Amino acid sequence: MVTAVTIRPATPNDVPLILEFIKDLALYEKAPEAVVATEELLHKNLFGERPYAEVIFAYVDDKPAGFALFFHNFSTWTGRPGLYLEDLFVKVDYRGLGIGKKLLVQLATIAKERECGRYEWVVIDWNTPSREFYEAMGAKPQKEWIIHRVEGKSLDDLAAM
Repeated sequence: MVTAVTIRPATPNDVPLILEFIKDLALYEKAPEAVVATEELLHKNLFGERPYAEVIFAYVDDKPAGFALFFHNFSTWTGRPGLYLEDLFVKVDYRGLGIGKKLLVQLATIAKERECGRYEWVVIDWNTPSREFYEAMGAKPQKEWIIHRVEGKSLDDLAAM
């Protein structure tokens, strides 16, 4: 029986747990080989001189049940920062307990506290349960926007132009 759910921000000591969640998410998304993140990279980029993102955890009875990694972007149209949810993952044993909702609500609270004009994320197209869950929470798919990505050799080539 679930006795307590707590949400807390990650600390530098949580880097191994953050990497564990990232790997679990990659496995769920059928791309475990895509994870090249290391504890050293995560420590540097989440807790170093210039942190690029933040992490919150959901704990159930003092056991890690879910995580969300997010960062700020900026909307020129609203003139305000936005909160961008990069990853949200709840371990299989804890699904259906409201953990994902609690993480989303906590991030919405953070967005409001920080005066963000938007709170956004993307969902892989085949993940129908997540898409339905997000839409039930009030999220609206933005079908007119197409994500473009430059990475690897293409990024190297573009930077070299």
